[in-house]
Amino acid sequence: ATGFKAIVREVKRLEKCNQDMLEYVDEFREFSRMVLSRLTGLNTDKAEVKREVENLLMKIEHAQRDIDYFGSVMDSNTCIEVHEDLLKEQLLEEAEEQKRLKVMLNASCDHMLEGIRSLKVVKKTGGKHGAWMKDPGKKHAKIYLLSGSVNNVILEFANIMTFMENNQTLKARRVPLPLPWEGTGHVIYQGFLFYHRHGSLNEIVKFNIQRRTVTDQMLLPGAGRIPAYQLSPQTKIDLAVDEQGLWALHAEPETGGNIVITKINPVAMAVEHSWDTPCSSKDAEAAFMACNTLHVVYNSPSGGSSRIQCVYDVLGALNAYINPGLHFPKRQGSHSTVHYNPKEKQLFAWGDGSQIIYKLHTKQKV
Repeated sequence: ATGFKAIVREVKRLEKCNQDMLEYVDEFREFSRMVLSRLTGLNTDKAEVKREVENLLMKIEHAQRDIDYFGSVMDSNTCIEVHEDLLKEQLLEEAEEQKRLKVMLNASCDHMLEGIRSLKVVKKTGGKHGAWMKDPGKKHAKIYLLSGSVNNVILEFANIMTFMENNQTLKARRVPLPLPWEGTGHVIYQGFLFYHRHGSLNEIVKFNIQRRTVTDQMLLPGAGRIPAYQLSPQTKIDLAVDEQGLWALHAEPETGGNIVITKINPVAMAVEHSWDTPCSSKDAEAAFMACNTLHVVYNSPSGGSSRIQCVYDVLGALNAYINPGLHFPKRQGSHSTVHYNPKEKQLFAWGDGSQIIYKLHTKQKV
């Protein structure tokens, strides 16, 4: 927005500069015509007056040629000058914005994903679509199960051991939602469930799990018109949590179906910043944020070996677009969700009705 305002300012300045020049040229030409009209009334039979007239006419003609030349070169020179000034201003604004973002995201992440070490199938319950997760807060051990792409009941388990028991649903606390969810892109963060409300284009609901009340809602501009991932059409908005907080991932027709990242302030329920990425939603099945970085998971439409093929760091600490080709180990199939838990540095995934944990291998960013 600030860059656009700068462009508008420069365009207006250029227009005024050109207008002033045109007015000066018009005034000088009007003066020339007035002098010529007055000279025609003189008695040109007198040699002295005739010489003065000829000299004045020659000076006016030379002056007009100079003005025409100056006017022709002025536009290009001014454009170059304005373009250079505008470019400098835009670069300064981008640098300031990058500084602001680093402060906002505190730039404390110094690691990057190098590989996916192993998987553990924790449980097999529910259908093809769903999500399961833990709140990444320090004292949270509870497991939450959200089965289906449209539903309004959360199952809460005391810990992962309780969740793994065979008759786990009997020991679960049922938490009904006043507004059902849509897709599988929900997250639990700081005691709240954040989810895309069923039946809405792009409304995100903030639900207090313990008090069982909706505490806030917001709209995510541009989201909800196409799936976030082509191979998971049930999910239009995929929420994510990493070391820096809450994010939303979606795709837009205007970006050619590429994924858009949005940083959300979970307290104010407001957009802090958005990034258009080069990562395509085509053949994507899921994605997650880790250390300010988007990791997009791709697969084949019939299901196969999932792999991370696009990575985008919003702070530019990594190359803006790299293709690491990291494969998920030992498993053929597809994922409904893949969410990162920043406390445990693990991925909580839902694959064909199975609840899976993937352990990650990281290294220092260079």
